Amino acid sequence: MRCHYTPARAWEPLSEEEWTALAPFIRRQGPGRPVRDPRARLDACFRAATSGEAWARIEASPFRPDTVHRQFRRWAHAGLWTRLLRAVARRRPPVVLRRLAHWICRAYRRALRLLGLAGIVLARRLGLLSALPGPPWMLPDPDLSATVFRALGRALQRLREELGEPWPRPSILRARRALLRRYRRVLGIVAGRRWIPRCLASA
Repeated sequence: MRCHYTPARAWEPLSEEEWTALAPFIRRQGPGRPVRDPRARLDACFRAATSGEAWARIEASPFRPDTVHRQFRRWAHAGLWTRLLRAVARRRPPVVLRRLAHWICRAYRRALRLLGLAGIVLARRLGLLSALPGPPWMLPDPDLSATVFRALGRALQRLREELGEPWPRPSILRARRALLRRYRRVLGIVAGRRWIPRCLASA
Protein backbone atom coordinates (compact mmCIF):
# COMPACT_ATOMS: atom_id res chain seq x y z
CA MET A 1 0.00 0.00 0.00
CA ARG A 2 1.48 3.35 -1.07
CA CYS A 3 1.38 5.93 1.72
CA HIS A 4 0.55 9.48 0.70
CA TYR A 5 -1.03 12.76 1.75
CA THR A 6 -4.19 13.85 -0.02
CA PRO A 7 -4.11 17.16 -1.91
CA ALA A 8 -5.61 19.94 0.22
CA ARG A 9 -9.02 21.28 -0.77
CA ALA A 10 -10.82 24.21 0.83
CA TRP A 11 -14.36 23.60 2.05
CA GLU A 12 -17.32 24.44 -0.14
CA PRO A 13 -20.91 23.18 -0.15
CA LEU A 14 -21.40 19.67 -1.51
CA SER A 15 -22.48 19.52 -5.12
CA GLU A 16 -25.37 17.37 -6.29
CA GLU A 17 -22.92 14.84 -7.74
CA GLU A 18 -20.92 14.68 -4.50
CA TRP A 19 -24.02 14.26 -2.34
CA THR A 20 -25.31 11.50 -4.64
CA ALA A 21 -21.99 9.64 -4.17
CA LEU A 22 -22.00 10.07 -0.37
CA ALA A 23 -25.66 9.42 0.42
CA PRO A 24 -25.46 5.57 0.19
CA PHE A 25 -22.81 5.55 2.95
CA ILE A 26 -25.21 7.12 5.48
CA ARG A 27 -27.12 4.29 7.06
CA ARG A 28 -30.12 4.69 9.31
CA GLN A 29 -29.26 3.41 12.77
CA GLY A 30 -31.97 1.86 14.93
CA PRO A 31 -35.70 2.49 15.10
CA GLY A 32 -35.48 6.21 15.89
CA ARG A 33 -36.32 9.12 13.65
CA PRO A 34 -34.21 9.50 10.50
CA VAL A 35 -31.64 12.30 10.42
CA ARG A 36 -33.22 15.59 9.40
CA ASP A 37 -31.52 17.09 6.36
CA PRO A 38 -28.47 14.74 6.32
CA ARG A 39 -26.88 16.60 3.41
CA ALA A 40 -26.72 19.89 5.32
CA ARG A 41 -25.41 18.10 8.41
CA LEU A 42 -22.72 16.31 6.42
CA ASP A 43 -21.79 19.63 4.83
CA ALA A 44 -21.46 21.17 8.30
CA CYS A 45 -19.32 18.25 9.51
CA PHE A 46 -16.94 18.63 6.57
CA ARG A 47 -16.78 22.37 7.16
CA ALA A 48 -15.86 21.77 10.80
CA ALA A 49 -13.33 19.07 9.96
CA THR A 50 -11.48 21.14 7.37
CA SER A 51 -11.40 24.27 9.53
CA GLY A 52 -9.51 22.65 12.42
CA GLU A 53 -11.31 25.00 14.85
CA ALA A 54 -12.91 23.99 18.14
CA TRP A 55 -16.55 22.94 17.77
CA ALA A 56 -17.84 25.91 19.78
CA ARG A 57 -16.13 28.36 17.42
CA ILE A 58 -17.49 26.89 14.22
CA GLU A 59 -20.34 28.66 12.46
CA ALA A 60 -22.26 25.79 10.89
CA SER A 61 -25.52 27.34 9.76
CA PRO A 62 -28.33 26.25 9.68
CA PHE A 63 -27.37 24.16 12.75
CA ARG A 64 -25.89 25.07 16.08
CA PRO A 65 -22.27 23.92 16.62
CA ASP A 66 -23.30 21.50 19.37
CA THR A 67 -25.89 19.94 17.04
CA VAL A 68 -23.22 19.38 14.39
CA HIS A 69 -20.85 17.97 17.01
CA ARG A 70 -23.44 15.46 18.23
CA GLN A 71 -24.20 14.37 14.69
CA PHE A 72 -20.49 14.00 13.94
CA ARG A 73 -20.08 11.75 16.99
CA ARG A 74 -23.15 9.67 16.10
CA TRP A 75 -21.79 9.09 12.62
CA ALA A 76 -18.37 8.23 14.04
CA HIS A 77 -19.91 5.58 16.31
CA ALA A 78 -22.02 4.33 13.40
CA GLY A 79 -18.86 3.83 11.31
CA LEU A 80 -19.56 6.45 8.64
CA TRP A 81 -16.10 8.03 8.63
CA THR A 82 -14.46 4.59 8.60
CA ARG A 83 -16.59 3.44 5.64
CA LEU A 84 -15.74 6.60 3.71
CA LEU A 85 -12.03 6.25 4.45
CA ARG A 86 -12.02 2.67 3.21
CA ALA A 87 -13.88 3.77 0.08
CA VAL A 88 -11.33 6.43 -0.89
CA ALA A 89 -8.45 4.02 -0.16
CA ARG A 90 -9.58 1.55 -2.83
CA ARG A 91 -7.31 0.99 -5.79
CA ARG A 92 -9.65 2.84 -8.17
CA PRO A 93 -12.21 4.86 -6.20
CA PRO A 94 -14.84 6.86 -8.11
CA VAL A 95 -13.65 10.24 -9.33
CA VAL A 96 -16.16 11.99 -7.08
CA LEU A 97 -14.79 10.29 -3.97
CA ARG A 98 -11.23 11.13 -5.01
CA ARG A 99 -12.24 14.80 -5.05
CA LEU A 100 -13.60 14.40 -1.52
CA ALA A 101 -10.62 12.44 -0.20
CA HIS A 102 -9.09 15.36 1.73
CA TRP A 103 -12.36 16.24 3.46
CA ILE A 104 -12.96 12.59 4.36
CA CYS A 105 -9.44 12.23 5.77
CA ARG A 106 -9.84 15.38 7.85
CA ALA A 107 -13.19 14.19 9.20
CA TYR A 108 -11.71 10.77 10.02
CA ARG A 109 -8.76 12.40 11.76
CA ARG A 110 -11.14 14.47 13.87
CA ALA A 111 -12.99 11.27 14.82
CA LEU A 112 -9.83 9.52 16.07
CA ARG A 113 -10.55 10.57 19.65
CA LEU A 114 -13.57 8.28 19.42
CA LEU A 115 -12.00 5.60 17.23
CA GLY A 116 -8.85 5.30 19.33
CA LEU A 117 -5.75 3.30 18.49
CA ALA A 118 -7.65 1.01 16.12
CA GLY A 119 -8.47 4.07 14.01
CA ILE A 120 -4.80 5.06 13.78
CA VAL A 121 -3.85 1.52 12.78
CA LEU A 122 -6.47 1.50 10.02
CA ALA A 123 -5.31 4.82 8.56
CA ARG A 124 -1.72 3.56 8.60
CA ARG A 125 -2.61 0.33 6.86
CA LEU A 126 -4.66 2.13 4.23
CA GLY A 127 -1.75 4.48 3.58
CA LEU A 128 -3.78 7.68 4.03
CA LEU A 129 -1.41 9.88 6.00
CA SER A 130 -3.80 12.87 5.93
CA ALA A 131 -6.12 10.86 8.18
CA LEU A 132 -3.47 10.69 10.93
CA PRO A 133 -3.29 13.33 13.69
CA GLY A 134 0.41 13.94 13.09
CA PRO A 135 3.55 12.63 11.36
CA PRO A 136 3.56 8.79 11.28
CA TRP A 137 6.91 8.60 13.10
CA MET A 138 5.38 10.41 16.11
CA LEU A 139 2.36 8.10 16.40
CA PRO A 140 1.94 4.61 17.89
CA ASP A 141 2.70 1.77 15.49
CA PRO A 142 1.23 -1.50 16.86
CA ASP A 143 2.34 -3.46 13.79
CA LEU A 144 5.95 -2.46 14.34
CA SER A 145 5.55 -3.03 18.09
CA ALA A 146 4.54 -6.65 17.44
CA THR A 147 7.66 -7.15 15.30
CA VAL A 148 9.89 -5.63 17.99
CA PHE A 149 8.30 -7.77 20.71
CA ARG A 150 8.92 -10.93 18.70
CA ALA A 151 12.57 -9.97 18.21
CA LEU A 152 12.87 -9.11 21.90
CA GLY A 153 11.43 -12.51 22.84
CA ARG A 154 14.07 -14.26 20.75
CA ALA A 155 16.81 -12.10 22.29
CA LEU A 156 15.62 -12.91 25.81
CA GLN A 157 15.54 -16.62 24.99
CA ARG A 158 19.16 -16.47 23.84
CA LEU A 159 20.03 -14.51 26.98
CA ARG A 160 18.47 -17.18 29.20
CA GLU A 161 20.45 -19.86 27.42
CA GLU A 162 23.73 -17.95 27.78
CA LEU A 163 23.08 -17.12 31.43
CA GLY A 164 22.50 -20.81 32.06
CA GLU A 165 26.25 -21.34 31.83
CA PRO A 166 28.03 -21.81 35.19
CA TRP A 167 30.15 -18.69 34.73
CA PRO A 168 28.76 -16.39 32.00
CA ARG A 169 31.48 -14.22 30.52
CA PRO A 170 31.37 -10.50 31.47
CA SER A 171 31.48 -9.57 27.80
CA ILE A 172 28.23 -11.49 27.23
CA LEU A 173 26.54 -9.72 30.14
CA ARG A 174 27.63 -6.28 28.90
CA ALA A 175 26.49 -7.00 25.35
CA ARG A 176 23.08 -8.26 26.47
CA ARG A 177 22.52 -5.28 28.75
CA ALA A 178 23.33 -2.96 25.86
CA LEU A 179 20.96 -4.95 23.62
CA LEU A 180 18.10 -4.66 26.12
CA ARG A 181 18.67 -0.91 26.42
CA ARG A 182 18.39 -0.58 22.64
CA TYR A 183 15.15 -2.57 22.60
CA ARG A 184 13.79 -0.32 25.33
CA ARG A 185 14.53 2.77 23.23
CA VAL A 186 12.93 1.21 20.15
CA LEU A 187 9.79 0.29 22.09
CA GLY A 188 9.59 3.87 23.33
CA ILE A 189 9.70 5.11 19.73
CA VAL A 190 7.02 2.76 18.38
CA ALA A 191 4.76 3.68 21.31
CA GLY A 192 4.48 7.20 19.85
CA ARG A 193 4.78 10.65 21.37
CA ARG A 194 2.50 11.71 24.19
CA TRP A 195 2.26 15.22 22.75
CA ILE A 196 2.48 16.37 19.13
CA PRO A 197 3.22 20.04 18.38
CA ARG A 198 0.24 21.81 16.86
CA CYS A 199 2.31 22.94 13.89
CA LEU A 200 2.92 19.28 12.98
CA ALA A 201 -0.56 18.07 13.82
CA SER A 202 -2.19 20.54 11.46
CA ALA A 203 -0.40 19.36 8.30
